[in-house]
Parts: sequence; structure tokens; C-alpha cells
Amino acid sequence: MKNNLAKIKSEIENYAKSTNKSELKVLEQLNDYYFNKKVKDNLKLYKKGEKKVSDITKDLKISPRKLYAILKEKNIAHKTYNKTKTE
Repeated sequence: MKNNLAKIKSEIENYAKSTNKSELKVLEQLNDYYFNKKVKDNLKLYKKGEKKVSDITKDLKISPRKLYAILKEKNIAHKTYNKTKTE
């Protein structure tokens, strides 16, 4: 395990040096990439009806409001709930 982590660490350091970015910037980019990849996989399941919003929010560790914003941004049909009371 330590040997594998040492390899990954050295690769990140080499990449950071070659692109003149900090290691933290590289890690942020990797985090964004894998988060978007996971979002895309979950949205495919959502479109098929195999996964619910609550399951996706638990899996991605985000709020439902943020997930609905992602759905709206990607033009995916979803139910919207009217919280105002009609009299």
C-alpha cells in the first residue's frame, strides 16, 4: 500500500512540476474529474429510474438542492415541488 501511494505521490509531484501548478491544484482537478464522473454515472441511473434523488445525494454527499441544480443545468427532466400553500 505504501509503495503504491509513493508512486502516486511521485507522479503527482512530477506532473505539478511539469505544468507549473501546485500539488493542491492538481489534486483539486483530480477531485473535480472523479466527482463529475460519479455524477454522470448516477445521472444515467436516474434517467433510467433505477436510482432516486435521495440515493444519489447520499452517494455523492451533496444536498438535494445542489443535485436539482445539476439536473437543471444538464436539462434533465425532474419533478419540482411547489412549497407554497394554495389557499
